[in-house]
Amino acid sequence: MASREDIAPAARVERPSYQAMTEEHLLSSLVTSRTGLSSDEAAARLQRYGPNEIAAVKGTPLALRFLANFYHLFAILLWVGAALAVIGGLPELAYAIAAVIVVNAVFSFWQEYRAERATEALKELIPARAGVLRDGARVELLAREVVPGDVLLLEEGDNVPADARLIEEYDLRVNQATLNGESAPARRVATPVPAEPSAPTEVASLVFAGTSVVYGRGRAVVFATGMDTEFGRIARLTRSVEEELSPLQKQMERITRLVALLAVSLGVVFFVLGYFVAGLTLIEGFLFAVGIIVANVPEGLLPTVTLSLAMGVQRMAGRNALVKQLAAVETLGSTTVICTDKTGTLTANEMTVRQVWTAEGRVEVHGVGYEPTGPVRPSLPTLEPLARAASFCNDSRLVPPDDAHPAWRVVGDPTEGALLVMARKAGFDPDAALESAPRASELPFDAVRKRMSTVHAEDGRRIAYVKGAPAEVLGLCSRVLTDSGERPLDERARAEALAANDEMARGGLRVLAMARREVPDRRRYEAAEVERDLTFLGLAGMMDPPRAEVAETVRRAHSAGIRIIMITGDYGLTAESIARRIGIVTSERLRIVIGSELASMPEEELVAALRAGEVLFARVAPEHKMRIAQALKKMGHVVAMTGDGVNDAPALKAADIGIAMGVAGTDVAREAAKMVLADDNFASIVYAVEEGRAVYDNIRRFVTYIFTSNVPEIVPFILFVLFRIPLPLTVLQILAIDLGTDIVPALALGVEAPEPGVMERPPRPARERLLDSRVLSRAYFFLGPLQTAATMVAYFYLYYSRGWRPGEALAASGVVYLSATTMTLAAVVSTQIGNAFAQRTTRRSIVEVGFFSNRLLLAGIATEVALILGIVYLPPLQAVFRTAPLRATDWLVPAALWPTLLLADELRKAVLRRGPRPHSSAGRATMSGNDMSAGQPPSEEAKAT
Repeated sequence: MASREDIAPAARVERPSYQAMTEEHLLSSLVTSRTGLSSDEAAARLQRYGPNEIAAVKGTPLALRFLANFYHLFAILLWVGAALAVIGGLPELAYAIAAVIVVNAVFSFWQEYRAERATEALKELIPARAGVLRDGARVELLAREVVPGDVLLLEEGDNVPADARLIEEYDLRVNQATLNGESAPARRVATPVPAEPSAPTEVASLVFAGTSVVYGRGRAVVFATGMDTEFGRIARLTRSVEEELSPLQKQMERITRLVALLAVSLGVVFFVLGYFVAGLTLIEGFLFAVGIIVANVPEGLLPTVTLSLAMGVQRMAGRNALVKQLAAVETLGSTTVICTDKTGTLTANEMTVRQVWTAEGRVEVHGVGYEPTGPVRPSLPTLEPLARAASFCNDSRLVPPDDAHPAWRVVGDPTEGALLVMARKAGFDPDAALESAPRASELPFDAVRKRMSTVHAEDGRRIAYVKGAPAEVLGLCSRVLTDSGERPLDERARAEALAANDEMARGGLRVLAMARREVPDRRRYEAAEVERDLTFLGLAGMMDPPRAEVAETVRRAHSAGIRIIMITGDYGLTAESIARRIGIVTSERLRIVIGSELASMPEEELVAALRAGEVLFARVAPEHKMRIAQALKKMGHVVAMTGDGVNDAPALKAADIGIAMGVAGTDVAREAAKMVLADDNFASIVYAVEEGRAVYDNIRRFVTYIFTSNVPEIVPFILFVLFRIPLPLTVLQILAIDLGTDIVPALALGVEAPEPGVMERPPRPARERLLDSRVLSRAYFFLGPLQTAATMVAYFYLYYSRGWRPGEALAASGVVYLSATTMTLAAVVSTQIGNAFAQRTTRRSIVEVGFFSNRLLLAGIATEVALILGIVYLPPLQAVFRTAPLRATDWLVPAALWPTLLLADELRKAVLRRGPRPHSSAGRATMSGNDMSAGQPPSEEAKAT
């Protein structure tokens, strides 16, 4: 045996070389033999190549990841506020702020810890033990000890521990769903495969780590382990995708900076005014500034955001959308493009034969699903031989309903199941026919031949039945069956069959061809012998019908300005038909990009294709999805991407919001995604988008609610400094509002249900900010001044009711002054009740959604009222907040003022509703795909469309 230095390392040898090598060349290249490696040689290779495992990412220790939640920008701002509260003699406030920081840190860390496990899922799919030949004998090893050159012994039920080339097999079939998402077992062969397929998993002579043997047995030579395997390649690709902050996280960072700047600036300004203008002492000025700073830091913002996101997650779960990261909820609401699979997501994943074509004409097959009922018209003599071929060349079983399964179902490949259903509808009984014509041999389907053949013993003869791709099967046929018997397949008949195939494909049907021939009686058959000089029987066109609700869901998505791009492994014509049927494609200028074209397409050309008009991607490998997602993100879009296979993991991670299938998806896809569809249904995505938009609206609602009360809290200090009137609100009373009465109503606004019409507007522009001029102007220049005016009316009314008249000095101490500040506090709380109702909608009237539909808000208002009554009438709280009891008649003023903000905002909304709807031309362009520049006006071409 050659030395170890002579071994061609797996990472350096091109994989197609292994698939095409003869057994002798393969064993020589890997310096091994059919009896495996010696123990000493295996130990040396283990030292050289390392253990057969997916290398763990050297991440940040858990302790540091947890501590990081205590020193991000907003946490630092709150810590500063807590420190100032201690300095200012308010330890209770400091404790409350610290508690807010701790609760949010624990919750955020837990969410992050649960979500970041894609690589761990990859490792779990590698089997724990493996059977190999060492020193000429079978041994059981830990999978991590397998090395290149080892000979694997594969049996039914085994997981494959490494990438290997088969040198011996007995009807071996492997489930590769973990790599390619296809549930149908793939036939593996030990013969060299010179052709180069579009994906490694299509190489019939190779088996891959993480797949499993479902039938048969075999012997294979390992050529790649650990990170050199196909799994390792996917792991590297997944890791290469850098994590990005979600749109909400970016917005929260900006809000934090803005709030910090505003709070500190106001604190400095008021310290200067208090000390140099109002004549306060240095200590009084400092405490004055501390109160202003603490009052302007929204301590309740983080818990309110967290609760709003958590409630959104809960509502999405009720609609079969399971969100793993809280920030992903809002990301969904920002989505501008949804890239979706076809099978099982847009369709029902229930193949049904709709048409049959023979040389005598076309046959329509009625009925849906797997129940074998429905007319077949017309009944042609050539239909029975085709039904026989479709039933015999078939490995599926049709199972009738039972107690556990109320509907007919297929065990095996859905496509083959559809053929069995068609045969039964045509009056052919496959079970009875197989009893009289048992299967004698089989040539299983593989991706290189694109067909399957079975040989049956019929009346002393051997008849081979072939099923496969129409072009490949027709190419092997020399005769065609007619109602008068077999005749030569001339060019005209061949052209008619190909035209029928194209017509079915354009109609959205997946087409299979059937053929037969008599063969000699042998114990073992080769494909070259069986699959030649065939008699063409006909075509069967089937389709996986769209889900009933998908067309309406697509319409809603388009109405919301969201573009939908289909990315499928199916044929282009089939995909186009489905896309047009459900409304994803509407124009005649559709461009279909196939996987081989995409693989060689420059980045600029891909962007141009996405920008130019409607586009559909067909026959693509899962890894192509990542390129599409990255191109769309570079164009400024927020991208949602669906996927189910291991190869989809990089694309799911690269997208802004990765969406994995919960039913058909792999563990790796589910771990890499930020959302999992429990029902694999496209409609659930659009429902989730609606909830995401509601969450963003809710954050704006409670931010506006909180910021509105800042104005009546700040203006009294300005009046105090400029006009020397007694301070209408004390610092502690401001804190009673910010950390007391405002908290529960703000939380209630964070769980508001989606507003009617939320899906009738385009996605928010990528450059739109959570705190933009509209939000700030509504809070600081519309509702805030109204609230300030109302509270100052209450303040002066109290003095007036106690005998004060204009021109006289206002009492700056005593019971009257305490009652005046108490009345101001009560007025702020009262008007905040009206403000809470006003914030519940953006354009619609509160009457439309109802005053009592948000029960948490009603509880918040009750809490608010209880708190203010306690502050006003309980002696301990009176002492803390410097309040005095109000007379019963005094409460008539706050009671009269509470609807001030609600009525004013209702008037504003009425004016808005009279204007144009917020469905811009840019939104329509996004929907149609004619202008994909995020945040840019539509092109002239888009306007014309």
